[in-house]
Amino acid sequence: MVWNKTMLRWLIILAVPWAMVYAQTPPAGNPMLPANRLGLSVTQENGGLTFRKAELSFTYVEGIGWAPPLEAGLPPPQGMLLPIEVIRAVGLVTAPEARVRFSADASRLRLVLDLPEGDAVLPAPSDLAPYPGRLELSLPYFLPGLEGLRPAGVEVLATYEVQSTRLTLQAPLGRLYRYRSFVLENPRRYVLDVYYLEPEREETVEPGFRYRELWAWTPEPVRVYWLQAQPGRWRMEPVGRPGERRALPEMAPGALALLNGGYFDGRTGTPIGLWVRGGVPLSFPYGRSALFWQDNNVFAGLPRFTASVQLADGRTLRVGLNLARARYTVHTLPGPVGRVGENIHLVQGEQIVATYPAPYELPEGFWALSFPAEEPLARTGETLRLLVGLEPPVNHALEAGPLLIQGGVNVFSPNAEPFRDRAPVEAVAAQSAVAWTQEGALYFIVTEPMRPEALARTLQELGFWGAIRMDGGGSAQLWVRGQLKNPNGGLLGVRPVVSGLALFPRP
Repeated sequence: MVWNKTMLRWLIILAVPWAMVYAQTPPAGNPMLPANRLGLSVTQENGGLTFRKAELSFTYVEGIGWAPPLEAGLPPPQGMLLPIEVIRAVGLVTAPEARVRFSADASRLRLVLDLPEGDAVLPAPSDLAPYPGRLELSLPYFLPGLEGLRPAGVEVLATYEVQSTRLTLQAPLGRLYRYRSFVLENPRRYVLDVYYLEPEREETVEPGFRYRELWAWTPEPVRVYWLQAQPGRWRMEPVGRPGERRALPEMAPGALALLNGGYFDGRTGTPIGLWVRGGVPLSFPYGRSALFWQDNNVFAGLPRFTASVQLADGRTLRVGLNLARARYTVHTLPGPVGRVGENIHLVQGEQIVATYPAPYELPEGFWALSFPAEEPLARTGETLRLLVGLEPPVNHALEAGPLLIQGGVNVFSPNAEPFRDRAPVEAVAAQSAVAWTQEGALYFIVTEPMRPEALARTLQELGFWGAIRMDGGGSAQLWVRGQLKNPNGGLLGVRPVVSGLALFPRP
């Protein structure tokens, strides 16, 4: 078999569900089948039980056995149930037999056929084909065991023909219906997924604002929740306070919608990355992509900035900032800073309070300047001012990342931005994003657990001009009119965050 990216994705998706499939397999070996599933009528006459279908007729006599041309010693019927040996002997079925396994939940039935060797032609693989709630498929195998399939809420009917098994499924009413099938090799399996999902929904929150729930396919279905604001109808503000974790509705009680913001240190509540509100920086760049906006103009990318320190004698010196390291580097986030062979000036406000060898654990409320140990710039007690200039200057900015869509193109690149913790770029987790169209419509988006790569692909397929991922996992929250729209929190409740984005109607 030639492996391609699509098949590899399927193998990854299937790696987890197999245990569930095996666990719910019907008992192996079902030697009897209902006569009516084979198209047979049954009559009792002259002390015998006769089975008929068109020109075919065969009889079993109690105490004697099967009448010729069948061998008398073949297993007897049990009421309306026929042994498989008899079914084969009279030629009712000549198709090769395949073992059937299944799993089912409230939204999907998966059938897995373990295929025998042979060249039977299977139905062409399908990719999310719709069906009207009732699905009929003809499978070129003998599939005893299907008649015992009883998934909750789904009616299953199997009828056995000479060269195939006809499978009929009736899913619950009032759902969104899709199905797909594919074949895996070594060992050879045919997989059929039948979905019966909760319907998509849409409602107007107020003029210019619509809330929607829809399904994205990754290839598994993932529920997406979003709030859409039409061009020119919205005003967005960053909310929250560095060092303080709060529930989103408490940050802006009057907002029409709220979305969680960027990353933060869970212990101290320190924001990780750029945060500008009303032109005033509340937090300095970390080195990842950021969301920028002014009035109704929105864009995202890596912040361009210049950083320098001003010494007590008035001289200024260009420095690196956080992950953008240089010979002299300013560090603004709590945690280990500096490298072996360097020293750091520990600064509170604009005064150097101590000098230590690196690496050093920077506490909350301080910043530091790392430098080669043999090249100190100042002494303890002297002043040291930090100057940061952002280009282009904007009213508001919030760093998060990674960047997903730029100019309508999927630009997701896991290694393009510095993430020591790989979860934001690799893990299956709830996702949160801000997206926009070329015309100026703005979207707050959260999803059920999926990979960031799949999120970027989904947003591109939906036609967005730009998008950036915000903090995800348990922090991913969309609030509309004070109601949390996406499932979140579980037994632990709604997670408090440090920053958020508040959306208001523009008069």
